[in-house]
Amino acid sequence: MQDQLKVALVQTDLVWENPKKNRENFTEKIASILNDVDVIVLPEMFATAFTMNAEKVAETMEGETVGWMKTQAAISGAAIVGSLIILDAGKYYNRLLFVEPSGVITVYDKRHTFTLAGEDKVFASGNEKVILTYKGWKICPLVCYDLRFPVWARNVEEYDVLLYVANWPKPRVFAWDALLKARAIENMCYTIGVNRVGLDGLQNEYCGNSAVYDVLGNTISTIKPNKEQVEVVTLDRNHISYYRNKLKFLDDKDGFSLT
Repeated sequence: MQDQLKVALVQTDLVWENPKKNRENFTEKIASILNDVDVIVLPEMFATAFTMNAEKVAETMEGETVGWMKTQAAISGAAIVGSLIILDAGKYYNRLLFVEPSGVITVYDKRHTFTLAGEDKVFASGNEKVILTYKGWKICPLVCYDLRFPVWARNVEEYDVLLYVANWPKPRVFAWDALLKARAIENMCYTIGVNRVGLDGLQNEYCGNSAVYDVLGNTISTIKPNKEQVEVVTLDRNHISYYRNKLKFLDDKDGFSLT
């Protein structure tokens, strides 16, 4: 168990529907991280950008990009996390993979498919909330549109970190900023959001605004908007335990069940 967790946020542009080019870009970005880090976070659909052309660019769990993630995790000594378009048992999923250096993979299928873009018509929804443990830290990984649904993220498992990967467009970035901060405050956890920059193949614009918030909702990252940037942020377990024990807000949470 580690008292600190070092997380690298990779905010970058994505090449439309071109996994090879995107893998090359991320290989360079990961190699540029000079610090020893524990987790490296890539955006949503990092291999293709946010496309609904799943039939054209989907991969399997035995495909090149999953293999690349395993290789990069082994080389860097850090877990690599991001989402891909995965074909599994005849269905397409926007699937987040948390790939450890050992080769162990934890998957989370995006629960809330983005109806405004027609994602619900192409991709199957996940139905399982995932809490993984890595180096003694309990992490809840979610994907983009999941951010708008606080019940799904509610911290009933006493996790330490809430992690979102996203392709969240610039016109609604105010909501991205506000909801990331809210999720940190209401769940008394570190909340990480990694978003892309640039234009996609449909001319949607993204400004990044990747960030890390502490349990009080303070921003502890300095990553700039509208810019490709890699930043390493250190999370401290003592910060979580101190404020949870002092304020005890999670002790007063409502009980509920999801259907």
